[in-house]
Amino acid sequence: CLDSETNVVMKGQNVSLFCSHKNKSLQITYSLFRSKTHLGTQDGKGEPVIFNLSITGAHESGPYKCKAQVCNCSKYSPNFNFIIVDPVTAPVLNIMVIQKETDEHLTLHCLSVNGSLPINYTFFEKHVAISPVISKYNREPAEFNLTRKNPGEEEEYRCGAKNRLPNYTAYSQPVTMPSTGRDSCPFCLKLLLPGLLLSLVVIILILAFWILPKYKARKAMRNNLARDCGAAPMEAGIFANIHQKQAKKEYVPEVGSRLCVSTAQDGAGHSQELQYATPVFWEVAPRQQEAYDYYKPGYVYAEITF
Repeated sequence: CLDSETNVVMKGQNVSLFCSHKNKSLQITYSLFRSKTHLGTQDGKGEPVIFNLSITGAHESGPYKCKAQVCNCSKYSPNFNFIIVDPVTAPVLNIMVIQKETDEHLTLHCLSVNGSLPINYTFFEKHVAISPVISKYNREPAEFNLTRKNPGEEEEYRCGAKNRLPNYTAYSQPVTMPSTGRDSCPFCLKLLLPGLLLSLVVIILILAFWILPKYKARKAMRNNLARDCGAAPMEAGIFANIHQKQAKKEYVPEVGSRLCVSTAQDGAGHSQELQYATPVFWEVAPRQQEAYDYYKPGYVYAEITF
């Protein structure tokens, strides 16, 4: 009888073949063959003999035979073949989130891009399996749907991939789903509050340094003007209405011109000089009507001297 611990191996794996016979009392010579190639001979009695091999390629997958010989009597075992399988690589886990009112539905996709088919996938929450074994005979991702029971808590998911190669499972990197419960908004506000306060302080300082100098300059200008000129009239202009039928005498009242000068500083510290004057008026006699009979006396504007 020829047997091994497993018949599924990967390239470069070391394996052991066991040759045995049901008669435990005889001294038996065992020989191992691969096709017609003799690989080795060992003597044994009662216990199986072990042949250690290394499978480096498909040509070493078999068939293997074991020959048991006692004196001139020999017998061959049935053929034994190894199955060479490519190991799976670490799968990639993707999660799609669908938010519906207060529930959160997740769709998990897991795919290993290398490894002999079929591949069996299992999904885990932390280290606990949350799905049955999902077998894929084509190179396509396995899919699993679930609803989060506690959206307010942080949860970690991963998936595992395994094919016929024994004692070999590849796992994906864990994917952490953050908390989406009621406490998440206050937590966000705690993060944003210092930035908002800092922005508000900066805006207040900018407005203070921009508006305050202008306000002080205007206030100083008004104070200087009130101190220098008192209650002097500051009319923009006064005109005299002189009727033609008034007497032809010239009446020139003298009103003392009063000049007011005030200074003020603007926000940049530059001095500005403002001058105000009280106008002086003369009453002008109407012109003689000569050749223009149609001339109608109107309004005559007085000259203003500063």
